Amino acid sequence: MDTKFAANEETTGAERPIVYVRKVEVDDLPDEVRAQAEIQDDIYAVHNDEGERLALVQGRELAFLLARQHDMSPVTVH
Repeated sequence: MDTKFAANEETTGAERPIVYVRKVEVDDLPDEVRAQAEIQDDIYAVHNDEGERLALVQGRELAFLLARQHDMSPVTVH
């Protein structure tokens, strides 16, 4: 079937900003943030395309879930 339709931002995902997810060492966090961290490993940061840290979460899966719930497209950065 050759039915044509107009693709918009909702169907293409073009409006979803890309965010970058990377693992963060607890020792690299500021003192006040480190004091609040109840865990000692598997902390991931979510950054926008300008490098601004948007969130810190426990675990990579949670970082991706958080980004998707906020209509963002997460990608891993090494």
